[in-house]
Amino acid sequence: MMDELPILPTTVIGSYPRPKWLREAIRLHKAGKVSDEELTEAFNDAALAVLHDHYLAGIDVPTDGEVKRDEMVEYFAERLGGFKFYGPVRVWGTAYYRKPAVVGKIEYKSPLLVDEFNYTKSVSYTPNVKITITGPYTIAYWSYNEYYKDMKDLVFDLAKIINKELHNLVDAGARIIQIDEPAIHSNKKDVSWAVEAVNEAVKGINAKLVVHICYGDYRIVAPYLNEFKVDQINFALKIYNYRYLELFKKYDYEKELGLGVIDVHSRRVESAEEVAKDIKNSLKYFPAEKIWINPDCGLKLLPRSIAFQKLVNMVKGTKMVREELKK
Repeated sequence: MMDELPILPTTVIGSYPRPKWLREAIRLHKAGKVSDEELTEAFNDAALAVLHDHYLAGIDVPTDGEVKRDEMVEYFAERLGGFKFYGPVRVWGTAYYRKPAVVGKIEYKSPLLVDEFNYTKSVSYTPNVKITITGPYTIAYWSYNEYYKDMKDLVFDLAKIINKELHNLVDAGARIIQIDEPAIHSNKKDVSWAVEAVNEAVKGINAKLVVHICYGDYRIVAPYLNEFKVDQINFALKIYNYRYLELFKKYDYEKELGLGVIDVHSRRVESAEEVAKDIKNSLKYFPAEKIWINPDCGLKLLPRSIAFQKLVNMVKGTKMVREELKK
């Protein structure tokens, strides 16, 4: 399956800042001044640049920075049957996304991420590359439902489609797959069946499986964490000063923990010493063998130089703890 990893493996959640020249290429493509082939080349060059940043920073399990995707729901809605778009919706601050509407039965037309994964795998410095996909609940929650009887029916249809995609990714050689479910704890009454939907999505998938959960009240999802049929769940924790570690311990959380040690909403670069101290404190709750180190969430909204330096210090801090664990 995977190549051997050190203790406290370092990874990213998924997204990374798009290089400025890629944003310009996308703009020129929309204006008809750059061809489809040239845009594909720009996307591939950007993925290579991100992997190089991850390599220089020393990340054990990199991604391609999701540079080929505009947004985590929009990207998939554009490629599945049954969705249409009305226009942009404000998320927070000046951030907008094109909120999709479900207007027919969801259909899997062709692979969504296989080409992206194949390219990433071909240029990666390690076989331990991670591919990320937005989970069924989050796609449904961040879309308008104008077709299905209820949200639950929509989510389970999406889960079946994601399962097909995951099978195709495993066939292509994917070893580490992350399901992004930042919305899963948005509605208390949905959580138990939303977890079932994620389990439906990963059914029969032979890979290291990770779920990403970030921001919000983890008390809503904490009682259900051990019910996820995955190997690891990673969380935004730095932004909450790690207060939820106590909660996870209380619920006898038993999977690997992806420890968010970098605040992606702040431009302040955490020092290596600060990262090391935070990791050591987390060892009071969970053993090092069960912990992976990652930022709280995707890094794409930060300036690239800051995102890179945060990763550099995250790896340095992790290595400091690894050295101490050898003593």
